Amino acid sequence: MAEPDLDTDKLDDAALAILSLTLHDGNRVWKGIDWSITDRLHAKGLIHDPIGKAKSLALTEDGLARAELALAKLFVKPLSNDPKRREP
Repeated sequence: MAEPDLDTDKLDDAALAILSLTLHDGNRVWKGIDWSITDRLHAKGLIHDPIGKAKSLALTEDGLARAELALAKLFVKPLSNDPKRREP
């Protein structure tokens, strides 16, 4: 199966919105996700405990499934009538 054609403009807007949650000193934002978001995701059982020195997070099975659904629902462009873009 081909990789989905993502709407990168929507992805960029979503990233900016999330980054804006850490806004400080006028126009500065932290590179990572706001901790209150990771706390909520952990409380919902979608990621494993985010506390620690690791710079990455581990998704649970439910978190991975929900992430895949959200990506498809929010950011995958609909298939066009162009035969080159059709799934096999």
